[in-house]
Amino acid sequence: EGDRLGLLLFGTEPYIQAPLTFDLTTVRTLLNESGIGMAGRATAIGDAIGLAVKRLRDRPQEQRVVILLTDGANTAGEITPDKATEIAEATGVRIYTIGVGSKDGGGRGGLLGMFRRRGSDLDEPMLRDIAAQTEARYFRAADTKALQQVYDTIDALEKTTAEASIFVHREERFQPFAIVGLLCVLLST
Repeated sequence: EGDRLGLLLFGTEPYIQAPLTFDLTTVRTLLNESGIGMAGRATAIGDAIGLAVKRLRDRPQEQRVVILLTDGANTAGEITPDKATEIAEATGVRIYTIGVGSKDGGGRGGLLGMFRRRGSDLDEPMLRDIAAQTEARYFRAADTKALQQVYDTIDALEKTTAEASIFVHREERFQPFAIVGLLCVLLST
């Protein structure tokens, strides 16, 4: 609660599913409507980091945080994860990395069976390096409960305040009543 969140999906290409917003209900809905393979079958981690950094670079320094959740190694993209991490570091973006799925790569996988594995292709050393280079942490989440604990930990580590602007549209509607009232006064004299 109180955090501004966005949702960036990536596969072969990264794209913004939800821009930064305080409307967590919408972000949750868009996440629930997302499916594995929506953005392609590959994993362009470098491109995803690059797009996230681009979207965060104008935010205040303490609000530049990315949570990279992945079940695989970088297998596509124009930007290498190393180069994207250098850009993130130079821009002051912290990247918390979370590797998901089962350690052995077989069976149902974690997170309600979302990440079915033929073999483990999770590049944990790369994810550790990304987090360390950007002064963040790497986490492993084998199931939904572990993922929730990771998010709780990150939430405790990243306490910032952000101002929310609430816009209220006001429309003056008294004119017709004023005209009718004026006409009634003029007709009664």
